[in-house]
Amino acid sequence: MKSATKTGVLLLNLGSPEAPTASAVRTYLAALLGDPRVLEMPAPLRWLLLHGIILRTRPKFAAHAYSKIWTAEGSPLLVHTKAFVAGLAKQLGEEYVVEFAMSCGEPFIPGVVEKLLRLPLKELVIVPLYPQYASATVGSSVEAVMKALSTHRNIPQLRTVSAFFDHPDYLNAVVETSAPILESLKPDHVLFSYHGLPESQIRKGETTTGHCLSSNDSCCAEFGSKNFFCYRAQCFATTRSLVARLGLAPDAYSMSFQSRLGRTPWIQPYTEEMLVSLAKKGVRHLAVLTPSFVADCLETLEEIGIRASETFIAAGGERLDLIPALNSSESWTRAAAKIIQNR
Repeated sequence: MKSATKTGVLLLNLGSPEAPTASAVRTYLAALLGDPRVLEMPAPLRWLLLHGIILRTRPKFAAHAYSKIWTAEGSPLLVHTKAFVAGLAKQLGEEYVVEFAMSCGEPFIPGVVEKLLRLPLKELVIVPLYPQYASATVGSSVEAVMKALSTHRNIPQLRTVSAFFDHPDYLNAVVETSAPILESLKPDHVLFSYHGLPESQIRKGETTTGHCLSSNDSCCAEFGSKNFFCYRAQCFATTRSLVARLGLAPDAYSMSFQSRLGRTPWIQPYTEEMLVSLAKKGVRHLAVLTPSFVADCLETLEEIGIRASETFIAAGGERLDLIPALNSSESWTRAAAKIIQNR
């Protein structure tokens, strides 16, 4: 089969430092937080905040956190992504060429785009590996691909797979991987913890002025044209769908948002506060799902698996179990193949 008849698939994720060291983390954070879609403020102010405060204090702390989860093969995110690429390529078959690239780290997006366009391709499918849409993740990675493509004369037909938070195959994959574990663990309560975002980013992205964050829950109780691009509303929609598929009772689950950084308000409820609240309410055995992450990484393994567990136990809980992300499970590779092939 000639390469010109093939479809290219470019998987995108955030990336990791090259090593669990302060210097490597500093380089990684400079790239991540230097992105105007991530730190949304005037460029001079962003530079002062990043180089005057964050890069002076954060790298050492983050490097210590990375060292707790680092593997012999490298960062868990990179290890799981490589395995996922292999599994997805097998599912898609010889008509597809599958590559992955990172927004902040190796392999970088421009180099992978260059590699794919050498083939050439009849179509390039861009797949940000973030179930819920956010400008800082999906928007940023797609923008980086478009910038890389803009330097080439010959550009194949393009298609973007974005925000698959409500796709039945994604939801079923989460249930297929997590339900047997939950059945085995039999926790008192299930917490759905999503990566957080500043409230200001949610308001800037709203499609109907004054709707987003107009109340704690009711503005996200339904999903539609008023909150089509609202990350928080998509997280609530994902939770509702998973709860229904898992058959959880209304009092058997909660949801929250983690990874808050800085002093500005982020979307609520906060995971660290929810952990304390659940423990004080009498929950002794807590299971945590992280549906905004398709691969285990620092935010799942260290932030939830280690630090959140310590917080929960210190507040009176007895046990916290992190339910693994989709990673490279057959359920996920099969579901991702269907999502990509679905036009």
